[in-house]
Amino acid sequence: MDIPFKDSSDKDPNPCRVIGVLDDGAASLAATALACLRSADVVIGGARTLALLAHELKPGAVRHDLTGRLADVPGWVKAARADHLACVVLATGDPLCHGIAPYLARHLCVQALDILPNLSTLQVACARVGLAWHDARIVSVHAKDAGEWQRGATPEHGLYALAQALRAHSRLLILTSPDNSPDRIARLLEAEGLGGDFLMAVAENLLQPEERVLAELAPRDAAGMRFAALNVVLLWRVTPPPRPVRFGLADSEFVQRQPDKGLITKQEVRAVSLARLQLREDSVMWDIGAGSGSVGLEAARLCPRGHVYAIEKNEADHAIAAQNHAAFGVGNYSLVLGKAPDGLDAWPDPDAVFIGGSGGELAALITGVMRRLRPGGTLVMNFVTLENLATATAALQALEGEGTEPCLRWDVVQLQAARSKPILHMHRMAAENPVWIVCARRTGGRP
Repeated sequence: MDIPFKDSSDKDPNPCRVIGVLDDGAASLAATALACLRSADVVIGGARTLALLAHELKPGAVRHDLTGRLADVPGWVKAARADHLACVVLATGDPLCHGIAPYLARHLCVQALDILPNLSTLQVACARVGLAWHDARIVSVHAKDAGEWQRGATPEHGLYALAQALRAHSRLLILTSPDNSPDRIARLLEAEGLGGDFLMAVAENLLQPEERVLAELAPRDAAGMRFAALNVVLLWRVTPPPRPVRFGLADSEFVQRQPDKGLITKQEVRAVSLARLQLREDSVMWDIGAGSGSVGLEAARLCPRGHVYAIEKNEADHAIAAQNHAAFGVGNYSLVLGKAPDGLDAWPDPDAVFIGGSGGELAALITGVMRRLRPGGTLVMNFVTLENLATATAALQALEGEGTEPCLRWDVVQLQAARSKPILHMHRMAAENPVWIVCARRTGGRP
């Protein structure tokens, strides 16, 4: 939901003041914020913040503890304003930086708020270690505990956004939680093969007597340490960021099955197939019959804010795809061992689907995929046999005929490439196997 900008000329006579507070309490507040707090009839905040500022509240002021009751806050504010009472909401640091202010703006008229920001704890931490933060990415992992990070975890994991940001940014400022602690973050770095690429600092209990700042920690060391509950984490890259090729990777970049090397969608076919998938940076893609993982892994690089879900039924090929995943440095790729359509119900509806292998269930698989494909989405299939080509086109024709209005368009491209091979002191052209690329695009609602 978009939040409209507040016109400063349209002032509310009794706004709710959203005041940013740091852990040194009243000492962190400017004179205006302190005066608003002392005159407030209703004060809303977390239990720790209310206790920290209890001696600053006027006698008789109503206190609401929002701990575990965030959904009640807009109602408390509305009730106070309706009774013409001065209302204050206490936030940590800058209320607009992963704070409560955007939430209140969505649930109240934006003109009803007067935001009095403070320093963010992230700014204070950067000042402690001398880290410039103007080009840093702020990430919050203050989320429900989803357990330790595992390579290939899906977007539902509480650390997913951080795992993605590590690939795209050289400096990160992280708001932690008791579960997603600095040591767990360090273990994520190690699991993603980035432990040697970053240093980290942990700032504990900022602006309190027991403040401690641990700077230039190696993730491998921090992974086994324990930290105070109140902390923020800073990460900065100490090795040059990689500059990977995003499209058109050579076949030799992928581990392939041995000794019958070649279970891979070849570069020329892969390039056309990826082009036909029409991927966007936030696309959700399925890779069914992943093989070596070449299509799905290259697709993951093309949609860095999306996610690729891959499935492979052959254990040896699954292991090879997992090996390629480990080498490719992408965090938006999940690979499972199984035979489609088993397990697809758990995946989100896709924007794009690639079928490289069907396990003998091609017609049913096409029907199931087209029913899940989002409007405007694309299904791309590769075939080397006439029989599979015939099955696929028949299935698409059947779907076309189910309604009075066709809701998909499909076409077939035959691709045959030839690669140069040395012969004596010259070169000849050696033909690759011809491949049919079948593309079906959703143009309307569900077929």
